[in-house]
Amino acid sequence: VQLQASGGGLVQAGGSLRFSCVASGSIASFNVMGWFRQAPGKERELVATITRGGRTIYADSVKGRCTISGDNAENTVYLQMNNLKPEDTAVYYCHAKAGIFNDLEFWGKGTQVTVSS
Repeated sequence: VQLQASGGGLVQAGGSLRFSCVASGSIASFNVMGWFRQAPGKERELVATITRGGRTIYADSVKGRCTISGDNAENTVYLQMNNLKPEDTAVYYCHAKAGIFNDLEFWGKGTQVTVSS
């Protein structure tokens, strides 16, 4: 399984970014897809996830600024981030879970987001 992410980059504070992630490989569908991020010197943290049924979870730090959506047929997840802040600077990772017990876990390679003040 491969998670191919796009988006990210350098943006000024207040700007917006849109990410996409396509999952491909031997698994036909995923139960949960989403995004995590890791800032320098910090642990990886959840940004947002969406289940196959459309249930979403957002980190408190991005609520109101972030929208996650998915296309089950294409195994694709999108993340729209608005009003970006310098503290959003991090490497963003696409994440997916599959399996009856969500015991199959996959990570993308990460894409850098830098928000300048």
